Amino acid sequence: MDSIRNPYAPGAGTQPPELAGRDKVREQVRVAIARIRIGRPAKSVLMVGLRGVGKTVLLDRMRADAEADGIYTLRAETPENRSLPALLAPQLRLALLRLSRVEQAKDLATRGLRALAGFAKVFKLKYHDIEVGIDVEPEPGLADNGDLEGDLATLLEQVGRAAQAAKTAVVLFLDEIQYIEEDQFAALISALHRCAQSALPVTMVGAGLPQLRGLAGNAKSYAERLFEFPVIGALLPAEAQLAILTPAHQEGVDFTPDAVAGILDQTHGYPYFLQEWGKHSWDIAQQSPITLTDVQQASTQAVATLDESFFRVRFDRLKPTEKNYLRAMAELGPGPHRSGDIATFLGRSVNTLAPLRQSLILKGMLWSPNYGDTAFTVPLFDEFMKRIMPGPNWKNEKP
Repeated sequence: MDSIRNPYAPGAGTQPPELAGRDKVREQVRVAIARIRIGRPAKSVLMVGLRGVGKTVLLDRMRADAEADGIYTLRAETPENRSLPALLAPQLRLALLRLSRVEQAKDLATRGLRALAGFAKVFKLKYHDIEVGIDVEPEPGLADNGDLEGDLATLLEQVGRAAQAAKTAVVLFLDEIQYIEEDQFAALISALHRCAQSALPVTMVGAGLPQLRGLAGNAKSYAERLFEFPVIGALLPAEAQLAILTPAHQEGVDFTPDAVAGILDQTHGYPYFLQEWGKHSWDIAQQSPITLTDVQQASTQAVATLDESFFRVRFDRLKPTEKNYLRAMAELGPGPHRSGDIATFLGRSVNTLAPLRQSLILKGMLWSPNYGDTAFTVPLFDEFMKRIMPGPNWKNEKP
């Protein structure tokens, strides 16, 4: 098999050759954006799901869909310890500059830039990570009062009015939203709410870990009425088969049915893992069709690659006590698990372990499906923990 022609694309945010099983949510977003463009109400969309389900890939494909329809888009990933104003300011500047080239929106876009200049100036004193160059003078009193909730709402209103004049919409595509600080998230929700109330064509399509729904509700009680929260999960068996077979067929290669079944059994339908197994099965195989024997031989390399990249990059961020907590969870199974059961296994009380659990939630390693429950945010992480910390010796250092 020609490795150069290998169609599979495992990687962080790398577009797969076949985006299977996501047509429904893509259409949901397309319709929502089209509605706000013509002044009809539509909820913003926050996609939630575990690591490795393709949220980033889907977000980027939706953004490309929107741009193809003439929509103005912003794209940012929310890293830890970075302020929301610092992320939005440069992107809003680019959107307003583009809008200023549309004759009927020029004056409104220029006023939006003046609002942004005042916004950046006042919040640079509070959030020292804002870096944006604006060639217009601020308009005193416009988005520069120093109250993030009010000023961000004013700023997005100016953006919305310019977009409305240009007969388009502005869409914020934001990834890893769970890392936005609660007060900043509240300000963003409030600003989007203001735009929705005024029928301005500004909306958000975001993605984050499963705890995002709860974080939005904590930030603003009305968030559940402002957002749709589609769950992005593992692919159904028929969808997973398409993700494996379609790229191969385009290259004149086939898989035997038991080879496909073997991949689905190993990956549980998670898109990132499907790409990893597809890649290594292709490279192992000598000819078409790719067989179950090829898949079985490829599994060793696929697991090793995941351990060294997808899993290990998260494991290496953890403190020894955090690793032990996750190892205890792995011993109990895939989960979710009751926090009390984890504490009992470790011989500790729930209260003494609560800060450790919260730290792992903040790092994006765990989430709570229900009160008192604890689950991994990374699929198959229980199996990795058993591989990386084998045997009983890990118990010697208790949290």
